[in-house]
Amino acid sequence: MQRRQPVQTKRPFEAVVQEHGGTVLRVCRAVVGLHDADDAWSETFLAALQAYGALPADANVEAWLVTIAHRKCIDLIRSGNRRAVPVDQPPERPSKIGIPGDNQAELLNAIGQLPPKQRQAVAYHYLAGLPYRDIASLLGGTPDAARRAGSDGVKALRAMLREEPESGRAFLVHSTSVTASSVPASAKGEIR
Repeated sequence: MQRRQPVQTKRPFEAVVQEHGGTVLRVCRAVVGLHDADDAWSETFLAALQAYGALPADANVEAWLVTIAHRKCIDLIRSGNRRAVPVDQPPERPSKIGIPGDNQAELLNAIGQLPPKQRQAVAYHYLAGLPYRDIASLLGGTPDAARRAGSDGVKALRAMLREEPESGRAFLVHSTSVTASSVPASAKGEIR
């Protein structure tokens, strides 16, 4: 007569998580640090849940989970070079134009009141420094039409702002109409 071997059944996955969760979390904290440990722990148990059905009933579950955790931690470390690092305050990156509180609000509001083609021609030529042939391809016209729209836009701006460039208040510096000695190189093509 043959004796029947007792059938080994696996414990429910929830019990496995309760028993080995602390060990896996300690491994994750040691390998990736406190910040990423929770993510590694979660990824470990998600992967383990998917593979738990194929795990033999007599397998060393703790060693299996630590192996998965190790691999998930390596994945997180490798992906860390491709992810943004969280910081308390983002670094200040000053813009050359349109800085709030930079006394340009009046000029930017006036530019916003221009008709669309003039606003775009002024912005593209005087703020971005694009040549009129490139502006024409963006706006869908000729370089002469783009130059005219930019000229009309500047004329309208001067009328709205009622000021001369010599007053020291907001004005546009044309990148090709000023000499190198009158305006620093960094200011050419910017709002002044």
